[in-house]
Amino acid sequence: MIVKNINTVILLFLFSTTPVFAQQTNYRPELFFRENWKETPAEIPLSQKHVSNTDLLVNLYGAGKDSLKKSNHPKPVDDPFYIWSGLCLGNWMVTLKHKSNNVDLSGFAKIRWRSKQAGLRQLRIALKLADGTWLVSDQFAGTSKDWRIWEFNVQDIEWHKLDAERVVEIGNAKGPKLSNVAEIGFTDLMPGGKSTACSRLDWIEVYGKPVKR
Repeated sequence: MIVKNINTVILLFLFSTTPVFAQQTNYRPELFFRENWKETPAEIPLSQKHVSNTDLLVNLYGAGKDSLKKSNHPKPVDDPFYIWSGLCLGNWMVTLKHKSNNVDLSGFAKIRWRSKQAGLRQLRIALKLADGTWLVSDQFAGTSKDWRIWEFNVQDIEWHKLDAERVVEIGNAKGPKLSNVAEIGFTDLMPGGKSTACSRLDWIEVYGKPVKR
């Protein structure tokens, strides 16, 4: 009789803690969005018609925004459809905004992209918070002779304040709260220098928890 009672207690304990175990295994956020641009001919400037994800809106900032190119070349045969900054005469920034949700980038949120930079260009993450605050990351994707996938753990990043009109860094941001982010994007904080000094971005993925706007 005692053994039966012990087994019953064990079963009750396992059933009662199952939700806790499930919560512990689901602490990593799922994919919030991915954008890899439409497979259409190269064109200037970048615009909404080049966005493949119908849930996303593209926004452009900076003096160089009208020279951003949605690029592609027939050779090499695996050349992706990507964003290119080489012709930008001033600083530039591209962001993406979900049509119905903001995103929580706290905790184990991640941002991944495939890019290729040349010259001194360092491609950084740019964020617009729901309260209007703009941020740019200290971490970046550096130069590479071939396409490379970069993964950023958002909680490891130190953030700087960003002037979105000029697309320049304007000082340290002390412990910004990333629980409600409205726009996510990228910039190298520099004009373009054609093919020898530029940034290229093939696709971007954001992993975070949706926040109803």
